[in-house]
Formats: sequence, C-alpha cells, structure tokens
Amino acid sequence: MNPPPQWLAALADAATTMTVPPPMRPPRNGGRESAVLVLFGEGARGPDLLLIQRGDGLRRHSGQPAFPGGRIEPSDASPEAAALREAEEETGLVPAGVDVVGRLPELYLSFSDFRVAPVLGWWREPSEVRPTDLDEVAAVSRVPIADLADPANRIMVRYGGGPHWGPGFRVEGMLVWGFTGAVIDSLLGLGGWELPWRDEGLTDVFEATPHGLRPVG
Repeated sequence: MNPPPQWLAALADAATTMTVPPPMRPPRNGGRESAVLVLFGEGARGPDLLLIQRGDGLRRHSGQPAFPGGRIEPSDASPEAAALREAEEETGLVPAGVDVVGRLPELYLSFSDFRVAPVLGWWREPSEVRPTDLDEVAAVSRVPIADLADPANRIMVRYGGGPHWGPGFRVEGMLVWGFTGAVIDSLLGLGGWELPWRDEGLTDVFEATPHGLRPVG
C-alpha cells in the first residue's frame, strides 16, 4: 500500500479555498466543461508532477506544456472520470494506480472557452508513461517539485504586450506558462514549497505571442 502522504491531504484541503484570479473565474453561464489531472507522485528526487507537451499541430495551445486532460464527454461519470480517461489516452497511464484526493476550484480559459475542473491525484502505483496519442502529445515528463520551486527556473510572462503578467517555469526542456503555470504557481504556495524568486537578476521575462514565447530584453 502507498496511501496519499499527509502533505498531499493538507494540500487538497487548502486547495478548496484557493483564490481564483479574476481572469480565471468562470462566467455565470456558458463555457465547455473539461477536466485535467494534476497528478503528484514520489520520484527519486521527491514529489513530482506529471506534465505533457502538446503537439505542434494543434489548433489550440499547440506546443504548450500542460496537465493531461480534455473535454468532459457525455459518457464520463464525473470530472474525475474524465481526467483519468484523458490521462490514460494521452500518456498510457493506468488509472487503477491513481487515487483521487480532491479538486481545485473550477477555472476558466477564455482563449478556448473551457471551464476546467483540476482534479488532484496521488500516483499510488506509478506506471510507464509516454506519448500515446501522437496527434496531440509530443512528450511526457515527471517534473520534480524541487525544480519547479527553484528560483533559477522561474520566469515571468507578459500577455499581449500589456500590463498583465503571469508566472512560468523553465523545466525539463519546456517553458511552462499560461493556465498550467498559474496552477503550478498556486500549488507551490499552498504546499509550502515556494521560494523567493522575484529578486532582480533571478527572473527572466518572456512575452506571449500567437507563436509561443519570445524573450524580452
């Protein structure tokens, strides 16, 4: 047996009261329902998160790192079932080895009009993962929390050349930003992992463009 650790149970409790930034608050009506799996495991370097990198040919979010997930289908019994199904389809993950421990507040992706239910999971019995839906997934990684928390790996992303900024991460050869970066940033704070990182000289700045990120300065 490998039950969820106490730190994850505490994180799941704290996540229920997570503050949702105004741009990510779902509208009163509308939006397509979807779910993602925020899967924590225990790797050689401590806790880690499962991330995928989207394929470059997708119409939305092409090339971006993300949590496994997608649209909730009529056949899905719940957001949890949808998140596990999508993770299995995209990475080959074995759902029977995952314990669902909670859910973050519903979030909204205005760019694609998705209402997203982030499902928290514990990888009780890790299975081999790899890109199994090659049309949608280019890579699969287990990213150590220690790397995500490392100030040297933190970046800031400016959106649309305007006043709006968001957090990002440079890990496993990926630039993690946008929705996924914002969720990870919140999880680091809720889990007590966040380290000071906004000091001058520690943070690289990028600008979001229709073709991805470009360095600023």
